[in-house]
Amino acid sequence: MKRIIDTHTHIYVEDFNQDLADVIERARSVGLYKLFLPNINTESVEQMMAVCNEYQEMCYPMIGLHPTDLEENYKFQLSSLKKILDDDRAAAKRFVAIGEIGIDLYWDDTKLKEQIDAFEAQLEWALEFDLPVSIHSRSAFNALCGVMDKYKNTPLRGIFHCFSGNAEEAAKLLEYSGFMLGIGGTVTYKKSPLPEVLQRVPLNRIVLETDAPYLPPVPYRGKRNEPSYLLKVIECLAGIYSSTPDEIAETTTNNAELIFVWKNTAL
Repeated sequence: MKRIIDTHTHIYVEDFNQDLADVIERARSVGLYKLFLPNINTESVEQMMAVCNEYQEMCYPMIGLHPTDLEENYKFQLSSLKKILDDDRAAAKRFVAIGEIGIDLYWDDTKLKEQIDAFEAQLEWALEFDLPVSIHSRSAFNALCGVMDKYKNTPLRGIFHCFSGNAEEAAKLLEYSGFMLGIGGTVTYKKSPLPEVLQRVPLNRIVLETDAPYLPPVPYRGKRNEPSYLLKVIECLAGIYSSTPDEIAETTTNNAELIFVWKNTAL
């Protein structure tokens, strides 16, 4: 059976309240064995941790503040999340990454300074605790690279979540040697540029993700996304890389395990 990792899935949100057990079982049945859950804000931690506690053998939490969730008191938001991280490191050591963090100027470009401040603060957490990062970027490529260039000579590692850029942008992101590109359902879309772009991206630099409940692959567009649908992404990638689904699953899982390590031991 395939061993598949979904590196970015929000299965703790209310969309899954009624059938989470079935969603987990469907994921297991097709070979998923690790699900990494990104946090959004201070309010989402409790529900995320409840899911990770119920499915400890499969669900692993991240901690972070999403750029579109910054409030006027974002420094207080950050301090609250940092305290949770500090307390966790002194006890259970549950968090496997800092995320979902980054810069998003799609809806509002007036808080760039604040978003960069929050982003850099959380990148420092990642370095302090030797954790990977899950980075969200939308309509903010230049700003993102402006920040990331400061960290080129550090051990920072992670994933550029939901990559959807062009070949030049992919090449720039691959310059950050500790990072992978997160690929999900959008690669299956008819008008997606990703199949052509990925021809220039080595298979050993991508990982799988769903971003569930968002961005479901074909033929599930218009429906709620879920981890088991990664099989459609794998099938699409097998065609792009002239490979087999099993090889795609194995390589992307190995890639994810290189990023999500704990004291040099894969989860």
